[in-house]
Amino acid sequence: MARSLSLKKVASVTGAILALALGAALLKSESNSHAKDGKPQPSNPAITTQQPSTTIELTASQLDAVKIGSVGTYEFPLDKETVGNISFAEDLSVQVFPSYQGKIINCLAELGDQVQKGQPLYTIESPDLIQAESNLIGAAATLDLTSKELTRAKELDGNSGVSQREYEQAISDQQTAEGALKAARDGVRVFGKTDAEIDQMIASRKIDPALVVRSPISGEVTDFNGPPGLLVQPGNPPAPFTVSNVSIKWMLADVIESDIPVLHLGQPVQVNVMAYPERLFHGKISKIYASVDPNTHRVTVRSEISDPKNELRPGMLANFVIRVHKPVQAPAIPANGVVREPDGTMVAWVTTDRQHFSQRVIKPGLRTEGQVEILDGLQPGELVVTDGAVFLSNMLEAPPSN
Repeated sequence: MARSLSLKKVASVTGAILALALGAALLKSESNSHAKDGKPQPSNPAITTQQPSTTIELTASQLDAVKIGSVGTYEFPLDKETVGNISFAEDLSVQVFPSYQGKIINCLAELGDQVQKGQPLYTIESPDLIQAESNLIGAAATLDLTSKELTRAKELDGNSGVSQREYEQAISDQQTAEGALKAARDGVRVFGKTDAEIDQMIASRKIDPALVVRSPISGEVTDFNGPPGLLVQPGNPPAPFTVSNVSIKWMLADVIESDIPVLHLGQPVQVNVMAYPERLFHGKISKIYASVDPNTHRVTVRSEISDPKNELRPGMLANFVIRVHKPVQAPAIPANGVVREPDGTMVAWVTTDRQHFSQRVIKPGLRTEGQVEILDGLQPGELVVTDGAVFLSNMLEAPPSN
């Protein structure tokens, strides 16, 4: 019995020793999976170890193919670009219809002529004018007759040649005739006849059938549809003449609907046309139309542009740049210093000694006048390749020579 207990005790001790040995082995195994500094080691160091940046060393002759400069700052305007066309300013253009129906007698201006406000454009033979002038001459004759009758009545009244009733009737007739003549003069004056012309018609007892149609504004004759002999009526298109103030033009641009929130009245606009590729015309947004075209999903934006020399022509195709915000200053490098890689990433080449060059991924932003905004990847003052970056990228992709 005592021997049996002794064997059980030995077995128990042996199990404990084996357990301790197993634990020690596990601890050793775990310790081998850590570095000396206590940090976990990756299972595949080749995957997570950062690769050194690609560096190219150029020879003296190769350096002639590139230009080097510092990353600077540039003022980038926040613009929206679109395409539109030139138009006359419709609110500064007037279709010149006659006030009354008639047949055109003479045209006194031609297409493209500069005219002043009040200048005659054409004349028409108007039945309404003829009737008004006939009434004028008749009223003048009636006034002459009643004036003579009143004078005679006054002479006879002192000699008891007329009754009081006849005398008063003569006064009333003369006053009525004066009122009728005044109304007749006003009736002719509304046709544009001057007081001197009216007096001449009364004196000569001859009517002038020509109704003169004058320009209501100063400007240029921009449309003509009135040959002599044409019967014209008020408001019946086409108008014989159209006169426009050509010193102001409209620029009509179609802007995508997503840009509507950033457009406001009064924002500055720059316009370039093919006829003057080196010129910029300046103006401001004057109207943003209310509806969006359901087919193109664009809204029409109208700008008023100063054109004092009348160089722009309606129908010209124009490129519009709308300044939507104040310009911002940001780090920038020339566009020739930026390269798009085959995978779509944008890179630049950086150097510290002007001989060794490293490729660096950048995040470009706005582009204007050959400058590219750098949102990330470069800092102002760093030396970069400003021209010839493609040359370095091609060297990197070229297979090594044997």
